[in-house]
Amino acid sequence: MTKVVVYEVEVMFGDCDPAGIVFFPNFSKWMDASSLNFFVQCGVPPWRELVKTRGIIGTPLLEIHTVFKRPATYGERIQVHTSVIEWGAKVFKHQHRVMRGDTLLCEGTEVRAFCERDPADASRIRAIPVPDDIRRLCE
Repeated sequence: MTKVVVYEVEVMFGDCDPAGIVFFPNFSKWMDASSLNFFVQCGVPPWRELVKTRGIIGTPLLEIHTVFKRPATYGERIQVHTSVIEWGAKVFKHQHRVMRGDTLLCEGTEVRAFCERDPADASRIRAIPVPDDIRRLCE
């Protein structure tokens, strides 16, 4: 069974466009926040600790795909249901289902990689194999 973590958002007036509906990039912002929340809720140490102890700087975004189904507006509470639907050697795919109760507002997927600073050039980053212990925490 896939682990699902729920991240709740209160939609504010400033999240909306002049028509009163959520401006589409805000869904990406909330999915990104839910991605980090997923790892925290699974028991993965914060990135600032992992960079010190293991050199892992985080999980940068490589690809994103979003399908919008229904609008949302200010004053509503929405939930981002996040899970890992695919693990690769160096990447994983997060699925986000943004819900208002039982109503699906949008679905998104993100492909991300665990990364560290490149030892040959610290201004660059490189993907590393998905750490087995982190994967176990998230399954």
